[in-house]
Amino acid sequence: MSANRVYIFDTTLRDGEQSPGCSMTTPEKLRMARKLVELGVDILEAGFPIASEGDFEAVRRVAAEFPDMRVAALARACRLDIERAAKSLEGAKRPRIHTFIATSDIHLKYKLHKTREQVLEEAVKAVELARSYVDDVEFSAEDATRTDPDYLEQVSLACIDAGATTINLPDTVGYSIPSEHGALIGRMVKAFQGRAIVSVHCHDDLGLAVANSLAAVQAGARQVECTINGIGERAGNCSLEEIVMAMKVRHDVLPYETAVNARELYPASRLLSELITFGPQPNKAIVGENAFAHEAGIHQDGYLKERTTYEIMTPDEVGVPASRLVLGKHSGRHALNQRCVDLGYRLSKEDLNLVYERFIAVADNRKKGLNNDEILAIIRQVVGAAQPAGD
Repeated sequence: MSANRVYIFDTTLRDGEQSPGCSMTTPEKLRMARKLVELGVDILEAGFPIASEGDFEAVRRVAAEFPDMRVAALARACRLDIERAAKSLEGAKRPRIHTFIATSDIHLKYKLHKTREQVLEEAVKAVELARSYVDDVEFSAEDATRTDPDYLEQVSLACIDAGATTINLPDTVGYSIPSEHGALIGRMVKAFQGRAIVSVHCHDDLGLAVANSLAAVQAGARQVECTINGIGERAGNCSLEEIVMAMKVRHDVLPYETAVNARELYPASRLLSELITFGPQPNKAIVGENAFAHEAGIHQDGYLKERTTYEIMTPDEVGVPASRLVLGKHSGRHALNQRCVDLGYRLSKEDLNLVYERFIAVADNRKKGLNNDEILAIIRQVVGAAQPAGD
């Protein structure tokens, strides 16, 4: 395996589904899982089995229906959780138990009421127990970025000794910034000496989840935990589509590889939007409604002359049907003329000027752009019964 191979750990069905408005039934999780398999994610975290019967059943069904997929189940660092996770994965060919415990002093003091020594002992015991059920064990040090680095290294190395093959260092509350995040991950990569894959799970509370994940990859992390549309607790997680396309579009400075089929990104985003109560914001990178839309006249003119003036990737690369010129008050004559041609009318310069003046007068008093029927009505007002253009 290439040293630059980055594993995509998708947690849409677990961390993503935990966020408000994102709950999915087991049949819905299976539909989403099927799309994630088609997308080409490496690890699919299907749920938190101890949380509910529904989560247990979802993990069990995903593991059974997608036997070639590496399926992960989440478990706190305690016997009951780990045994429940192991049972949910009994039918899996490639099971992973993902166990975690918080390691920052703020979590130890206010949430767990435990000492560092107690947490270290529980982490090791949890990994050992999980390892007795499966060969593939991931340990997460919750709130790693606010954990004392010396203690984080101590816990991580002890868990590697206990059998963990992946150590996840989450930025649980989205507190880190790229420079310090890269430094922390680089330190841990050096300390592990290749004995375990270093993973990151970044939240977006400061809008830096993707940036922090990229900094971690550059520092040696080789697993990124992420979700479709960036859904997740609070402000969400690292967006799968953004991390994948950043490495694809800027391969010159991010020379890393994933197994993701980028053309399935938009279909995966649309399916998730259908299954939960909301979709991505219109200006969401890669999959938002406006990601390949152009309204400003200067942008439209440049785009129509040469696409690369304003687009750094093609819509079809990520499965979006086409770029879209939005005709509103910021649009120019070039884009309006192209829309007239698309609608079957080749206008003279004089008629185009008249159509443009009427178009701007209407658009200037509206919050949204004009649709094709409204543009056609303006054209017909100007040109009357003139014949539409032929092919």
